[in-house]
Formats: sequence, C-alpha cells, structure tokens
Amino acid sequence: MRSLPALIFLVAAACVAAPDSQAQTTFSVIFENALLVDGTGAPPVITDVGVVGDRIGALGDLDHRPAARRIDATGLVVAPGFIDIHSHAVGGGATGSLAARPIAENLIRQGVTTVFGGQDGSSPWPIGEALAYFDANPAAVNVGLFVGHGTLRAMAVGLENQPASDPALRTMTEMVTRAMEEGAFGMSSGLEYAPGMFATRSELTHLAKATAPFGGLYISHVRDEGGGLMDSVEELIAIARGAGVAGQLTHHKIIGKHRWGGTEESLARVDAVRDEGVDVTLDVYPYTASSTGLTILFPGWSKDGGLAALQERLRDPELRARIREEVIAHINSERGGDPKTIVAASCPFDASLAGKSLARMAEDKGLQPDVPTAADQAIDLVLQGSCQGVFHSMSDDDVTRVLRSPHAMVASDGGVPEFGRGAPHPRSYGTFARVLARYVRSMDALSLEDAVYRMSGAPAARLGLTDRGVIRPGMRADLAVFDPATVQDNSTFLAPHQYASGVIHVVVNGTLVLDEGRITGTRPGRPLRRHP
Repeated sequence: MRSLPALIFLVAAACVAAPDSQAQTTFSVIFENALLVDGTGAPPVITDVGVVGDRIGALGDLDHRPAARRIDATGLVVAPGFIDIHSHAVGGGATGSLAARPIAENLIRQGVTTVFGGQDGSSPWPIGEALAYFDANPAAVNVGLFVGHGTLRAMAVGLENQPASDPALRTMTEMVTRAMEEGAFGMSSGLEYAPGMFATRSELTHLAKATAPFGGLYISHVRDEGGGLMDSVEELIAIARGAGVAGQLTHHKIIGKHRWGGTEESLARVDAVRDEGVDVTLDVYPYTASSTGLTILFPGWSKDGGLAALQERLRDPELRARIREEVIAHINSERGGDPKTIVAASCPFDASLAGKSLARMAEDKGLQPDVPTAADQAIDLVLQGSCQGVFHSMSDDDVTRVLRSPHAMVASDGGVPEFGRGAPHPRSYGTFARVLARYVRSMDALSLEDAVYRMSGAPAARLGLTDRGVIRPGMRADLAVFDPATVQDNSTFLAPHQYASGVIHVVVNGTLVLDEGRITGTRPGRPLRRHP
C-alpha cells in the first residue's frame, strides 16, 4: 500500500543504517535488536533504534554507543506511534474527554501517540484557544484538530433547516480561515447530524475551498451510510473536486444487511476518481457496529432546530405518530428489523440502561420486543434527553474489504471514556491492537508492515506531518513497542472496559509514557498545528 503521499518518506526511511554525525552523542534510550517496522510499508528489519531528546537519533548497530538506558527489544516490534486520524478525544466541548483524562491510558496501551479531534462537524471554538489549552495542560499524547462545519453553522446560521445567507456564509468562511491560521488541519463535516445535514453541497464546497491555501483536508461523515451511500460518496468527491482539496471518507461503511457487499462499488468509485486526479482516501475502524446518538434513528426533518425542537415535536400526538412510523421504517431498513441490534451505551438520566438493547428495555416492561415497540422505547429515551447508542449493522466482509483498500487508514472514532462507566463501543480501547491481533496475526488479511503503515505513515502523510509517522533519524520520537505474538484487544461489546495488552513501551516526544507495561504518568504530548 503505497498510493498515498507517504511515498515521500520511502527513500530516506529505506536506509536503516543512518548513524548520526556526532559519534559521542549519548542516547536517552536505545532499543536493541528490535524488529523495526518503520511506517513506510517497507519490510521489517532487525536493528537498534536510538532516541536523543525528542528525536530519533540513529538506526543501526548502536552496541558501542553511550546511552542513559538500553532496552532489550529482541522479539519486539518497534513501530512509529500510531496516529488516530478520527478521534473524539477532543470534540465539540471546550476540550473534551482528553482534558478530563489526560493520561489517556486506553490510547497509550494500544500504542496511540497522536489523536486528531474536531470530527463529524463538531469542534472546539476557537481552535487556537483549544490548542493553547494543551500547550498549558499537556496530555500524554499529541493533539491535532479539525474545525467542525456543524459548529460553525450553529453559530452563524443556527440549528434550523435554512440556507446560509450571504452574510452567514462570509462569516463561516472567515471562521474557517481563522481556524486554519490557528493550526487546524482542515474541516470536518457530519452530514447525518443537525445542523450539518441542512447544508447544501455548494455551502460545503465554498467552505472547504477556504482550507485549500493551507493544504487542508475535508474529512466527512457523509449524509447516508446506507441506501444513499453512493450518492453520499459522489457528494464528497464533488466537494473535494470543486474545492480543490483532498477528501476523506471517514469511518467508511455500509449499513443494512440487505446492502452488505456494497463497499465493492464504493471502493471501486474511489479507485476510479483517484485515477481522474481527485485526491480521495478513507479510514475505517475494525468493528461491525457503529456508535452515535440515538437520534440517528429519527428523520432529518424532525431534528430541524436541534434536540429541543425534536422533543417538542414528539409531544405533539400527530407529529409523534408520523415520526414513529419513520423510526419504524428506519429500523427495518437500516438496522435489519431487529431491536436487539440497537443498544444503549450511556443514558445520562439513567445509568442502569447502559448495555441494554431496545428489545431488552421492552421486555423489562413486559412488552413485546418488536420493531414498533422499539420505536416507542427510542422516542421515550429521546424525550428524557437521548442516549448514546451502539448499532450492530455492518458485515465483517465489508470491514475487511475497506481495511484492505490501498487508500484506507485505521481510525477509532472513539475517545477517552471514563473507565468503568457505561457500556461504550470497544473501539476506544481496542481499535489499533485489534488490527494487529485479528487482521494481521489471526486472519492474515494485512501484512504487519502494511497494517503499521495504515496506522502511522499513511495518516501522517495525509495530514502533512513531516516529522512524525515514520522512523528515521531526525523524526520525532513517537514509538510503539509491542509483541506481535501477544498484542491483543480485550475490550468487547459485553465487557468494554478492558485495556489492550501486548504493547510494552510507548514513547511520546522522546519520553516513555508506557514502560515495561506500566503507565508512567508523564504527559509529554504536544498540540500540533498545521501551517502551509
């Protein structure tokens, strides 16, 4: 897999023995006899990896070089720290879950060293202030941000289904430009969510174009990941083409059992449009369930004005009946007609509901667990404030197919959950370890070097990170050291609060945040800023 801009790294990275010019340099740490998987997709080699300060100092035979510490890495892989190109560790709040839990143990134990937040159209604002927060309050991992289209639209237009006026469009354009000047890596959109769903293609193209002078990426949760997937893919392609920017189909999937296999068509379209010169790529998480708010079950028109407006409509008997019929239709069409596949991850108003499906909730009330009753349960939950849900509606064949696309990267779409609270999607705890355990070791669907590339060099190149994502002298020392025979995701849908295992050491900017399997408590992460 070398179709992405990561090719720029190949020449330098292919040279394993690249000793530094100062023979007397004392290394902070040397990993000896490591199986180096350098993040370029090149085959592994056995070598030493030396760290000086926050940089890779040298590769090669470092037996006789002075070092403050030497770590025997025989049998272990030394890879670039993994880069999560779609994370909710930093989202629409001021700083998000990473600020509350800056040690980010769930990320570190997977080998993740960098996360990119502000996804699905929801970001902090202003971007500069959010990044400054992490200057003053570092986390254990590095942080980059996208500016969220939905956040901008909520401020400039509101939550209503109405076109952006010319003054509102100018305001949003100025906000995008400011965000990019302050270091955003591009613009995200969430077109299944209000208010992003109310934007026209023209509006999105206009705003994405404002990121072009900065080399920004347009990353989108598209309008429809079910029956309208191909139309949604075409929309992203048109926006990327029209704005003159790179486009990313984030958490690419197809939902609905009767549509399984549809990723063959969507991936073929990506291949074709890339041949036409439109720079479109994608990312994927290695699970057959998604996670989002329960309001995803509700028709778009009912969310005009946001959650409060939806709740008001549900209190009107006539509108409630209409909405109920559309929720029933959605469950039948997109969720396989099975209420057991829709599970509450967390409900702020009732912690006891976490982990229960809509079918189970109906049964607990002595009701039939059928689709109409499930729709009633969903309506009642939304009236109480709504819940985060887990939705089992994808196939493993589609996930594997997307993961193996030459244009695909790995992303979690997760965050930094409070350990032990609720029943969150296991992706927050297991995504990167799962790729290595299941798709490399068990299924042989990916080679080790290809998987590492999709989790490091590929996202780094996509984001324009010139000093991270591959291992070569002079690059930032972000490293994941793991046992390829034992690395494992342990988080499950039934027991999600379990850390990954098999990652032994993690280095962020030259500092060990995981040492012999122990969290060190250090917080050397930095905010990353994109500049043209």
